[in-house]
Amino acid sequence: MLKVLLAASEAAPFIKTGGLADVAGSLPKELLKKGADVRVIIPKYSAIPDKYKDSMKYIGYTFVKLGWRNQYCGVFECVHEGITFYFIDNEYYFNREKIYGHYDEAEMFGFFCKAVLESLQVTGFQPDIIHCNDWHTGYIPALARINHGWDKYFNKIKFVYTIHNLQYQGIFPSGVLGEILDIGYENFTADKLEFKGNVNFMKAGIVYSDLITTVSPSYAEEVKMHHYGEGLEGLLNARKDDLHGILNGLDYDEYNPETDRYIYKNYNIDNFKNKAFNKRSLQNELGLPVKADVPVMSLISRLVPQKGIELLEHVIEEIAAMDMQFIILGTGDSKYEELFRHMEWKYPEKISANMMFNNQLSHRIYAGSDMFLMPSKFEPCGLSQLISLRYGTIPIVRETGGLKDTVKPFNDLTNEGNGFSFANYNAHDMLYTIQRAERFFQDKKIWHMLVKRSMEMDNSWGKSAEKYMELYEKLV
Repeated sequence: MLKVLLAASEAAPFIKTGGLADVAGSLPKELLKKGADVRVIIPKYSAIPDKYKDSMKYIGYTFVKLGWRNQYCGVFECVHEGITFYFIDNEYYFNREKIYGHYDEAEMFGFFCKAVLESLQVTGFQPDIIHCNDWHTGYIPALARINHGWDKYFNKIKFVYTIHNLQYQGIFPSGVLGEILDIGYENFTADKLEFKGNVNFMKAGIVYSDLITTVSPSYAEEVKMHHYGEGLEGLLNARKDDLHGILNGLDYDEYNPETDRYIYKNYNIDNFKNKAFNKRSLQNELGLPVKADVPVMSLISRLVPQKGIELLEHVIEEIAAMDMQFIILGTGDSKYEELFRHMEWKYPEKISANMMFNNQLSHRIYAGSDMFLMPSKFEPCGLSQLISLRYGTIPIVRETGGLKDTVKPFNDLTNEGNGFSFANYNAHDMLYTIQRAERFFQDKKIWHMLVKRSMEMDNSWGKSAEKYMELYEKLV
């Protein structure tokens, strides 16, 4: 049986700030179905809810050398939905209110990278593959090859490294190499660990892993270009034969309009009238006029430039002038939060601004909206468009990364497509596409066809897990 250890900085349902946690929580379940022995290892953060901490069992400890220090490394485990999860315990690093944004993240995640390797002697699990994710685990392959290269135990292990978002690379001063990671400076060269005079956790993962993946085929191509490559495009081109794009999937148990406990009334393709009930209920809850013939467009997002919010800033008045309602849910840059609050005050019957994170409301918005807007500047994969398709809410997206791979523009001549899209990062191209979607909304025959097509799509983890299994089996 193929043995895989997936290392990540977060995993649902234990701790989640973004899509990485969804991958670490959902992919292993599908790999298990394919016959792999998959286990997950993450830090034991104090922010993990007590109900999950109470299910953990202490299995042992070791010490991790960080320069002149030896830091305690406790190991806990629990089994959740058939998957064994390991938790690295050290209160100095992980007993904090937030899991990211600390001044000592190089030391914090340098410790975690080392702890993943040292914990293998405690767990007794010898993986064939260690699957690392994003910069927080980038030094695991480098440490195994450089500091443990003499050890037959580690030489047997192959490494897969997944880039979830190339924008965040874990770049720190060069002193980290010796003071924390205990790696000799002979490795601090342009072809190995040096990056513009600094250390770069993500570069280390790319250089020392056997295979590299990104979270969509289009993003795998984009990161080789200067515009998207964030300074690593040369390295990624050099490793292009080992670079694969595998689309993230959606957890169909969590996001299922037929069983979703958060929405007003459950529905499916055969009982679609209940989606109209969800729309009426959503309009009523958010104080919008209850109108069946007016499309509801929604946006659930971090309110930052990467998500295309700056495009909305330019044409929000034109959107407000349309015969449609617009619901926003999210937090982010204060100028965008204030913009949407102002627009809600100015157009209370057309705009609902909800500057918060609310999981229950997000499910209700997916179920009760007609359209879902994602005008991202770049989007490695994207989860929201997959959820919206699952709930029969037609996506309007910019053609980039995973959005391009999953949303095909509707062609009224051939009746092909499952949504609406625009290619240029341009506010008026986006506005035109929204207006085009609004026109087709009035044609109920076309709109119902789009809804049915979107709900029939299979964006679950099944196909993606098969592709990961193929990559793993290439290596062992």
